[in-house]
Amino acid sequence: MAAKGWWTIFVSVVSFMSVPGPIEAALKRLASALDHLDAAAERSAGARAARADAAEEYAIMRDDRSRLALELDGALARLGRLERASDEAIRRIDRASEAIQVALGEDGDDAIETGGG
Repeated sequence: MAAKGWWTIFVSVVSFMSVPGPIEAALKRLASALDHLDAAAERSAGARAARADAAEEYAIMRDDRSRLALELDGALARLGRLERASDEAIRRIDRASEAIQVALGEDGDDAIETGGG
């Protein structure tokens, strides 16, 4: 609940004075209404602050999403380059393996027959 405003203090002071009952009752109702208005204003200010915090957090999340999207794009591009390099390495290894098999096929039979086994 909001702290009592100046109007509540005013009504308290007026109640010590000799004021007719209906005026005192009206002043008390006015003070109560002003207290309610003050409490509503504080709640409204709190809600505005919460919305501002939410908007700031949303902006941070949007920035993070953009940054992560860029990082993901970079990682996917790097993955593509690595896959192409891997495919090229596999082709070269296969060609080298075939060349070695051809060389061993021609000379490898002699090595196996002469004491390799």
